[in-house]
Amino acid sequence: MTGVLVLVETSTTGVRTSTFELLTAARRLGEPAAVLVGEATDEVVGALGRYGASTVYAVSAAGTDEFLSVPRAEALVEVARRVSPLAVLVGSGPDGKDVAARVAVRLDAGIVTDAVGVALEDGGVVATQSIVGGRFVARSAVLRGPAVVTVRPNAFGAEEAPVTPAVETVDLSLSEQARGARIVESTPKASSGRPELGEASVIVAGGRGVGSEDGFSVIEDLADALGAAVGASRSVTDSGWAPHDLQIGQTGKTVAPELYIAAGISGAIQHRAGMQSSRTIVAVNKDPDAPIFGIADLGVVGDLHTVLPALTALVRERRS
Repeated sequence: MTGVLVLVETSTTGVRTSTFELLTAARRLGEPAAVLVGEATDEVVGALGRYGASTVYAVSAAGTDEFLSVPRAEALVEVARRVSPLAVLVGSGPDGKDVAARVAVRLDAGIVTDAVGVALEDGGVVATQSIVGGRFVARSAVLRGPAVVTVRPNAFGAEEAPVTPAVETVDLSLSEQARGARIVESTPKASSGRPELGEASVIVAGGRGVGSEDGFSVIEDLADALGAAVGASRSVTDSGWAPHDLQIGQTGKTVAPELYIAAGISGAIQHRAGMQSSRTIVAVNKDPDAPIFGIADLGVVGDLHTVLPALTALVRERRS
């Protein structure tokens, strides 16, 4: 067992960056192979090969788009039973964890969720987790079956390792369980024109210090000037000042952009758990003792409603 299976995630624009991160992580364990539920277009196969997928298993089954996560779990199980991989890596979002749990049960395998690192030690897979809001690091060895691991977004930087993948078609007959719940209607999320939060290289995030829903507009104005994504702390989303899908932190999304601007965010450990791996952190807060300054590369003690509009104007001036 030396191969590592990676479940491919796609969007309307192609393969998600999170899949390239998984392929990068997989190369630490063995030879990566991608499991794609859907059509293996030249564009998708080429993208997977660019990040090291030696084989693309294209799983076709009638009606997979009509159902929830079970078809993807059954696809992974089908391929895993054929190739006996060392590990199966899946993204650590809600759907990914659901898929991974089903795969682990069906393969009678050990599972580790929310991993931030993976390694091969003594022939077995060891996964690293950051737990209790980042206060502790846990290392867990999988002792039975192929290691099923869900990996946190942005835990690995996507690194290219170009190969020419072999494409193998896998026909799958969905079980009755997979057909137990059907999607009857879906509405695409309205586009804001901004980068996706989980894949953005620059993020401007606002906290309780914005003061109100109207006050949150200074966060959006700076983000638009920088071409950045918008994020928020839990207090902001709980107050209804920003959508919940913008929440960053232990109970929200984990991000690691090149630049993270935290405005009006005190820096509670729950928030830091979701962004402390950012390359450069800039904090703006009126409180000089705010915990966020403890991890910031640059701190500005001041009113965000004065600092951010001035910065936005300067950015636009320099870009004009």
